[in-house]
Amino acid sequence: MAAAPALKHWRTTLERVEKFVSPLYFTDCNLRGRLFGDSCPVAELSSFLTPERLPYQEAVQQDFRPAQVGDSFGPTWWTCWFRVELTIPEAWVGQEVHLRWESDGEGLVWRDGEPVQGLTKEGEKTSYILTDKLGEKDPRSLTLYVEVACNGLLGAGKGSMIAAPDPEKMFQVSRAELAVFHRDVYKLLVDLELLLGIAKGLGEDNQRSFQALYTANQMVNVCDPAQPETFPVAQALASKFFGQRWGESQHTIHAMGHCHIDTAWLWPFKETVRKCARSWVTVVQLMERNPEFIFACSQAQQLEWVRSHYPGLHARLQEFACRGQFVPVGGTWVEMDGNLPSGESMVRQFLQGQNFFRQEFGKMCSEFWLPDTFGYSAQLPQIMRSCGIKRFLTQKLSWNLVNSFPHHTFFWEGLDGSQVLAHFPPGDSYGMQGSVEEVLKTVAKNRDKGRTNHSAFLFGFGDGGGGPTQTMVDRLKRLCNTDGLPRVQLSSPERLFSALEGHSGQLCTWVGELFLELHNGTYTTHAQIKKGNRECERILHDVELLSSLALARSTQFLYPAALLQDLWRLLLLNQFHDVVTGSCIQLVAEEAMCHYEDIRSHGNTLLSAAAAALCAGEPGPEGLLIVNTLPWKRTEVLALPRPGGAHCLGMSWGEELLPSPGHRPRHGLCSCPHPHLTAAPAAPAACVRSARAPADLASRPPPTKTDGSVTLDNGIIRVRLDPTGRLTSLVLVASGREAIAEGAVGNQFVLFDDVPLYWDAWDVMDYHLETRKPVLGQAGTLAVGTEGGVRGSAWFLLQISPNSRLSQEVVLDVGCPYVRFHTEVHWHEAHKFLKVEFPARVRSPQATYEVQFGHLQRPTHYNTSWDWARFEVWAHRWMDLSEHGFGLALLNDCKYGASVRGNVLSLSLLRAPKSPDATVDMGRHEFTYALMPHKGSFQDAGVIPAAYSLNFPLLALPAPGPAPAAAWSAFSVSSPAVVLETVKQAETSPQGRTLLLRLYEAHGSHSDCWLHTSLPVQEAVLCDLLERRDPTGPLLLRDNRLKLTFAPFQVQSLLLLLQPPPN
Repeated sequence: MAAAPALKHWRTTLERVEKFVSPLYFTDCNLRGRLFGDSCPVAELSSFLTPERLPYQEAVQQDFRPAQVGDSFGPTWWTCWFRVELTIPEAWVGQEVHLRWESDGEGLVWRDGEPVQGLTKEGEKTSYILTDKLGEKDPRSLTLYVEVACNGLLGAGKGSMIAAPDPEKMFQVSRAELAVFHRDVYKLLVDLELLLGIAKGLGEDNQRSFQALYTANQMVNVCDPAQPETFPVAQALASKFFGQRWGESQHTIHAMGHCHIDTAWLWPFKETVRKCARSWVTVVQLMERNPEFIFACSQAQQLEWVRSHYPGLHARLQEFACRGQFVPVGGTWVEMDGNLPSGESMVRQFLQGQNFFRQEFGKMCSEFWLPDTFGYSAQLPQIMRSCGIKRFLTQKLSWNLVNSFPHHTFFWEGLDGSQVLAHFPPGDSYGMQGSVEEVLKTVAKNRDKGRTNHSAFLFGFGDGGGGPTQTMVDRLKRLCNTDGLPRVQLSSPERLFSALEGHSGQLCTWVGELFLELHNGTYTTHAQIKKGNRECERILHDVELLSSLALARSTQFLYPAALLQDLWRLLLLNQFHDVVTGSCIQLVAEEAMCHYEDIRSHGNTLLSAAAAALCAGEPGPEGLLIVNTLPWKRTEVLALPRPGGAHCLGMSWGEELLPSPGHRPRHGLCSCPHPHLTAAPAAPAACVRSARAPADLASRPPPTKTDGSVTLDNGIIRVRLDPTGRLTSLVLVASGREAIAEGAVGNQFVLFDDVPLYWDAWDVMDYHLETRKPVLGQAGTLAVGTEGGVRGSAWFLLQISPNSRLSQEVVLDVGCPYVRFHTEVHWHEAHKFLKVEFPARVRSPQATYEVQFGHLQRPTHYNTSWDWARFEVWAHRWMDLSEHGFGLALLNDCKYGASVRGNVLSLSLLRAPKSPDATVDMGRHEFTYALMPHKGSFQDAGVIPAAYSLNFPLLALPAPGPAPAAAWSAFSVSSPAVVLETVKQAETSPQGRTLLLRLYEAHGSHSDCWLHTSLPVQEAVLCDLLERRDPTGPLLLRDNRLKLTFAPFQVQSLLLLLQPPPN
C-alpha cells in the first residue's frame, strides 16, 4: 500500500535530499556512494621525474621505476611521467569502466601515442573512461601514460593563489585504480542536484520551487541505492518534471563551452602549451559524445602551440571546426591588454590572429572575445570593424569597484564614431558550471530586460584551463525548456549575436572607453616590461620603415618578412593581459625580458642590413646614415658615436650634421661624412636665445647657478631648478608665460603607501592618495652638467628612502620645445608607489591623454562616482592640461600610469607589490619624461610630434660603405593633423613590391591632406586593416601625390604597388 501523504517541512526536506546526494555524509548508504561500484588497483605503476617538458616519444623511452599511490614527487614546475599498466577483471564484462586518478598536479592521459584526456582534480576531471561497455572480445590489458605537471590548475602559490610560487612544493598521486561506473546513478544525481538548485533558487514563495522539492523528495522515497531496479521509477519522476514546458516569452540562454586559458600568469608560457592540450583534448571527447555541444576558443597563439606540439590534436580540432562544434573566436593573436599596446600593436593582434584562423580553420572570426582584460580602449571599435568584426564580448566590467556598468547588451561607439554590438554575459562570469543558481542569476541580473531576451552563458573551468565537463553539459541539456526557468540552448556565438542583432532596435549606446574601475596598478607594475614593450614597438616600426625604403631603392634587398612576423608575434605574445600589465610571476617576467632582448638584437641586425642596402652603390663618403623615421621635419641634437666608444653631440641641420640648429628630412635619410661629425664647441652655449643663429652659439651664456639654483634657457623655454632639483619656474620665453603654479614646485617626487585589498600587483586603491609624502632633497646636490654649444643640463641626486635613491639629469637642447628629465632610480621598497608631480598654472575641468591612434579627455575633478573612480588612469606618450591659449604637456618614453587632479599633472613611475612576483621592480631603472609648455592648443603647438620625437630618436647608423651623398625623403604629409604611423611590406605582395602605409587623424578634426612620396609608385589603393583592397579601386595618383580625406581619429591604410626598380 502506498505511503499516506505527509506534511513536509521545507528545511528538513531540502536537507534530506542534500544528504542523499552528498559526497561527505552518509556515503555508505546514499546515492552518491553508489556512483562507482567494484574497483581494483592498477596492475603496475612506475614513474620517471624530469625538470624538462619532454615530448611523448622521448618521455616514454626514459627509465621508469616502480611507484605507488602516495609517493611524493616534485618540486614545482618539474614533470612526473607515470606508466600505468591496467588489467580489467573478467567479471566486469558489460560494464562501463573508468580509470580513477587523483593528483594535486595537472595530468594528461596518453593512449596509443596520442593525448586523450586531461585529469585535474581542481577541474573536476578525476576519471578517464576506458570503455563505455566492456565487450567479450575487448582487450583486458593495456598501458597508459599519465604526464603530471608539478603545478595546480592555478599555479603553485605559497599560501594563497596569487602569492609567489613555492619552489619546493611537492606533489602526489592520491588515487590510481580501475572502477565500474554506474551511469544510471550519475543521471539521477544530475537530476536531483538540479531539482535542489531550482528549489533553492526560486525560493519558498514560488510554486514551481515546491514542485521541484517535492519531486526530489519523492525520488528519494522510491529510490533504493542498493537496488538499481528502483532507479527507472525515480528517473521517470524527474523526466516528468523537466518535461513540463513554459511559454514563448522565456528568456533564452545561449550556453557555450568555454575555457579561458591565461597565456601566462601564475605559470610560465611553456606550461600553457600543456594546459591547452589537457583542456582541449577533453573538449574533443565532449564534442564526440555530445554532437550538440559547441565550444568557443580564442587566442591564435595557443592554437599555434597545439599545432606545433600536438599535431594530432590540432587535426581533430580542425575536424570539429568543420562540423561547427569547435568555434574559433576573438580574431587576435592573444587576448591582449586593452589599454597599453599601441594602436599599431592592436592592429597586428588582429592581423596575425585573423590570418591564422583563416589559414588553419578556413574562416576568420566575427566576434572580438576579450573576457578578462583590464579595460578597453576607445579605439577598439574602429580597429575591430576594419578587421571584419562587428561583435564584442567581455564580462570584466562586472569587476568594477565603484559603479555598476549600466548595460549587458548595447552598442559600443568608439573614438571615431564606429559602432559594434557589445554583450556582457549577465551572469558576470566566463567560467559557469551549469548550475540552476547561475542560470537564474543570468536572467535576474540582466540590465537590459525589455530590450533583449537573449544572453550568453559561458561554461567551463577557466583561467588555468580545464574547460567544461560532461556533468555541466548534462545539466544544461536537462534544463533546455523547463517550466519556471529560462530556456537553455547549447548554442554558438553566431546564434547568440544573430539573435541579439535581430532585436537591437531598443539597445542603448555607450560612447568612449570602457574603463575598468579596478586593476589600475597594472599601468605601472613591472616597469621593465613596459619599457621593453615601448622600445620594441619602436624598433619594429623603424625596421619595417627602413626595410621598406631599402626594398624600394635596391633590387638586391630581400624584405625580412618571415623574421619580422616572428618578432611581431613575440611582442604580441608579451602583450597578453597578464604579462605587459606586470601581473605575472617572476618566471614569466624573466621570459618576457628575454623576448624583448631577442627583438632588440634581431631588430638591430635588421636595421644594419637595411642601412647597408640603402648605402649600396652610393657615391658619398663612408660615415653614418642619419635616418628620421617620422613623417615631419625635425630639429634635434643627437649623440654620435666616435671611435673608442665615446660620443659627441651634433645638430641635425640641412643635409649635414653640424653643431647648430636645422631641419631633418621627413621620413628620410642623409649621409654624415666623418669630417662633419665635429663635437659641439667647448664654449658655453647652453643658453641660446635664437634657434636660428648658429654663428654666435659660442657667445651664449652657460647654465647659470645662483644661490644653488640653476637656470637653463634655449630661447624657447626657460627652466629654473631649485638647489634640490625641483622646478620652480618654467617660462615660455616668447610670451613670458609661467607654466608652474604660483607658490608650487614641479618635478616633485612623491611617495605613497600602496597596500591594496587583495590583488597586489593589480590594484592601487583610492586611499593611497591619503598617504602622500613629498620626497625632499638636500640643498647643494644640484650641479651644472653639459655646457656645450647645443645642449645645457644640470643634474642632482635624491635619496628617496634609506633603501632607494634617484639621480636625474635635466636637459635642454637648442631648438627643443621641451625640457627632458633623464632619470635613474635604484628602487628597493615594499608596497610603496613613486610618482612625480607638476602643478600647472592652468585651470581646466578636463585633461587630455593620448590613446591608440588619438586622444581623449577625462575629468580633473571628482564630481561624480564615475569621475572619482578614475583617480588613476592610463595614457601613452603624452598628457596635456590646457586652458584657452595655453597649456602644459607631460611626455614620457615608457610610462603608462597617470592622473591629473585639479591642476596637478602626475606621472606614475614605480610600484613595489610582492605578489605574485616578490621581486617585481626591484633594482635599477632608467626612463625619461619631458615637460612642454605651449601657446594655444596642444594640437597647434605640436605636442603630438614632440611626444613622437621623444619616443623615436633620429637613428645614426654606421654605413658599411659609401653613404648617399644627398639627403633623401621618402614620404611627407601636408597636414599636421595626419600622422603616417606605419610603412611596411604588404602581407600579400606580388613580387614583394607592394608597401602598406597606415595613417591616422590625430587632432580630432575633419582633414584633407596630400601624401607625397618620392618612391616609384605604380598604383595606390585604400584597404582595410587586414589589407583587403577597397572595392572602389585605385586612387588618383598625380605628381607622386595622393589626396586623402579623414574624419576625426580615423585610421586609413593604403597599398602602394611599386614600379620595378631600374637595373
